Amino acid sequence: MGSVGIVKPQLLHIPKPVMLACGRALPVLDIIYETYGELNANKNNAVLICHALSGDHHAAGMHAHDDKKAGWWDHYIGPGKPSTQINFL
Repeated sequence: MGSVGIVKPQLLHIPKPVMLACGRALPVLDIIYETYGELNANKNNAVLICHALSGDHHAAGMHAHDDKKAGWWDHYIGPGKPSTQINFL
């Protein structure tokens, strides 16, 4: 089945404190993420994966053509793979 191909990590930098439910705050927050595919017109085909499986944001595809290993969830993200078969009602 197809790969999502080459993906580029993106950075969301939040420079202001982020308050946590416990009452403490993170002074700044950097979130590294990747996106795969295109958002549809209804904007209802996005899946957010929050995980603690690894310290790595790289879930699918490759960062360069000469990468030796795809992202850790590459078998499940991309054209014809299980994540594209989910129906959300």
